[in-house]
Order: sequence, then C-alpha cells, then structure tokens
Amino acid sequence: MTNLRLERDLPVTPERLFEWISQTDKLLQWWGPEGITVPEYTLDLRKEGPWSTVMINADGDRYHVSGVVTHVRPPHSIGFTWGWHDDTGARGHESHVTFTVEPHEIGARLVIDHRDLDGADQAARHQKGWESTLRKLTSTIH
Repeated sequence: MTNLRLERDLPVTPERLFEWISQTDKLLQWWGPEGITVPEYTLDLRKEGPWSTVMINADGDRYHVSGVVTHVRPPHSIGFTWGWHDDTGARGHESHVTFTVEPHEIGARLVIDHRDLDGADQAARHQKGWESTLRKLTSTIH
C-alpha cells in the first residue's frame, strides 16, 4: 500500500478552514479537481456515516466515489474511507483520507493524508487530483 500527504497553508483561521472542509455548501465549491462538477452527492462531513459523490468532467465522464466518515473532531480533523466505483457500480479498493487542520503562522494549514492507496500509479493519480482540488480551495476560500 502507498500513502500520500499534501499540505496547504491558507490565510484563514483554523476554525474557518474547518468550516470549509466540513460544511457541505462550502465543501462542494472545491470538492474534486478543476473542471469537475458534483451534481450528485450525499456528502456531509460533519457527522459519521456514509457519503457519496458523482463527479462529472467537461466531456461528461462520470466518476462515482463513496465511503464512510469515520471520525469528526472539530476543529481539528475529519477521517473517511474512499473507494471508486467502476462502470457497473461495483466499489473498488478502499483507501483512507484524513483532513487535519493545524494553526500556522499565516492562518491555518490543511494536511491531507490519503493512506492505503493501491500502488504508486494510484497514488500519482490521486496526488494530481488532490493538488488540483487544493488549487480550487485556495482560490475559493474566504
């Protein structure tokens, strides 16, 4: 299994950053890589339980991902499982994501730990996706 860690420093309070990673209306503004929309979702990272999103790119390709929120510790961290669905709807390999919010000299730091990825290729694809997603967060948060 392969693990991935990304960090982003943002000029907001840790409490404000936690709102942006947990409240559905804010989360949907940056969830998914650039060019992706999220028209279908059951995404509430404020409580433990199942979640699901369908992301659609500009070509109309659909990407279904789901999991279970495993912990919510405001204003510090949220953990959830992550699994892509194939074209038949079958859920594939499950990995684990933790969003951690830490105080930082410019405001707050978001740490994304994506663990138990199925090899280097999957980790590289997720890194590209998370980096694009973090660019959206950086340009959206206020």
